[in-house]
Amino acid sequence: MHHTGKDRFKTAILLITVVALFTGLGLSVAGKGDIAKIVWHIGVLPALAALLVEILRSIGRGEVGLDIVAALSMTAALVFGETLAAAVVAVMYSGGTFLESFAEGRARREMHGLLSRVPRTATRHRNGGLDEVPLDEIAPGDRLLIRQGDVVPVDGTTASDTAFLDTSALTGESLPRRLARGAEAMSGSTNAGEAFDLTATRRAAESTYAGIVRLVEAAQRSKAPMSRLADRWSLGFLAVTVAIAFAAWWFTGDPIRAVAVLVVATPCPLILAVPVALVAGLSRAAHFGVLIKGAGPLETMARIRTLILDKTGTLTDGRPQIVSIDSAGSLGEDEILRLAAALDQASKHPVAQAIVAAAKARGLTLPVPSEVAEIPGEGVLGSVAGRAVIVGGDGFVASRVGRPSGDHPAMAAGSVLVAVAVDGHMAGHLVMSDPLREGAGAMLAGLRNKGIGRILLATGDRTEVAERVTEGLGLDGLRAGLTPDQKVLLVLTERKNGPVMMVGDGVNDAPALAAADVGVAMGARGAAASAEASDVVLLVDRIDRLGPGIEIARASRRIAVESVVAGIGLSVLGMIAAAFGYITPVQGALLQEVIDVAVILNALRALRIAPHEPAAPAPLATGA
Repeated sequence: MHHTGKDRFKTAILLITVVALFTGLGLSVAGKGDIAKIVWHIGVLPALAALLVEILRSIGRGEVGLDIVAALSMTAALVFGETLAAAVVAVMYSGGTFLESFAEGRARREMHGLLSRVPRTATRHRNGGLDEVPLDEIAPGDRLLIRQGDVVPVDGTTASDTAFLDTSALTGESLPRRLARGAEAMSGSTNAGEAFDLTATRRAAESTYAGIVRLVEAAQRSKAPMSRLADRWSLGFLAVTVAIAFAAWWFTGDPIRAVAVLVVATPCPLILAVPVALVAGLSRAAHFGVLIKGAGPLETMARIRTLILDKTGTLTDGRPQIVSIDSAGSLGEDEILRLAAALDQASKHPVAQAIVAAAKARGLTLPVPSEVAEIPGEGVLGSVAGRAVIVGGDGFVASRVGRPSGDHPAMAAGSVLVAVAVDGHMAGHLVMSDPLREGAGAMLAGLRNKGIGRILLATGDRTEVAERVTEGLGLDGLRAGLTPDQKVLLVLTERKNGPVMMVGDGVNDAPALAAADVGVAMGARGAAASAEASDVVLLVDRIDRLGPGIEIARASRRIAVESVVAGIGLSVLGMIAAAFGYITPVQGALLQEVIDVAVILNALRALRIAPHEPAAPAPLATGA
């Protein structure tokens, strides 16, 4: 409502000044010049009063803006009888503030779209029926019905065989994603298929979408450092303007030349070019699944020279996947996987869940296990379809089937070996690993082409594991076995080479993310602490979104600087021409506003930035 009232006030001022300008022109043509001057004078006063109030507010905040030049030009024009020039400046000033509202509204449209899609209620299964409940009543474990067209209200896992979700509002991906039973569904996605059930895993206030909304609201409240820099420049620009105007009056004795200089210098919407370009960049980046928390991080992101990457969950997927299945007897690969996965349904261990997901991805039917016993950190025993099955570490399983452990072929560092025994005999081994994300090498090469000079890996994992995973990536450095405070120290040390970007997803990464010039969190599955500490959140679980994000940041900053340099440069040339008497006050007013409109339209080009978008990775064969 506040913004609506403010917009209406700006519209009213614009209408008053426009009506006064054209009414006065009509009276002037009719030969009633004296009445025309009175009408123009009256039309200027509301705009001048609103401008003076805004100037006083700015001074109260400790800011000196270029609006002072606009106030000086209107006042001087009225004092020296150039009422037509004053009326033109008033129209253009009020038109500039109106254009500000329009530009900001267009630039923030996608972000407002995110906010307006927040669901208020959800449909919950309860006692064989369905209840419509407020979001804050939903608890982890609740089973929800997501109807066709509904926005997913909380983070959860699909409890139906298939779900089709439109994630375009979050990630910019145009095609709906097909999710199998047990897959993670992000809040804020839209159900593009038939109704399905969702098991809530987080409360609404802790879910992805609620976090995104909070981050968007914070981004909208931010003010760009470049805007503050422009405000600082404004004092110098004001001094130059007054000096040229005074010199023109002093050396020619003609106050009208000073008025013309002031009118030409009126940069009503010029300073808006920087925030318009950067806010448009924020909106554009959000469309590509890169949520930047404000114009400050966007501007810094454009100057990044060093990139530090976490390993697990960032450079790698963070979830173990089956690399190979080695049979030690007569059972085939699928049967070994089927029996192991059936038993592992009873375990919540991440490796067990990955085995279950891999079996389901292969379309294997999993019987319900019975007589299950789990030894934490060791393995699981039980019965599957009448067969005694043991799944766990090689030593744990070998000791129960009377076979020495360690006779499996040596594995690469970082792999996990899961042994499977059936009916008292070793059946085989599942070799699991946390592989590099698809396209990671191409992504790093692309970032180097965008000017990233140093790329380092910082991980708490063992050195041999980190070296195996990153082999062939051409990293400039690898730091393994790091604690959270050592990651912070690495970030601070690398600052000598220029602004540093840190990318991570775990709670242990949060201090380093906060210490970096730009901290980037993997928002899809990352820890809440890392998302809160970061400046940028990747809404989709794909690190290759960094490339488009950096492209958009650099293009937005370039467009903002272009707008400022072009606008101020043309204004100075116009002032010099006015000082030498080549431009009258009325012509100066028209010229300056043409310049201002041009730089605003140039800033809006940031809404059409088209970065090179990486291809979506192919689905993994295991589904893990």
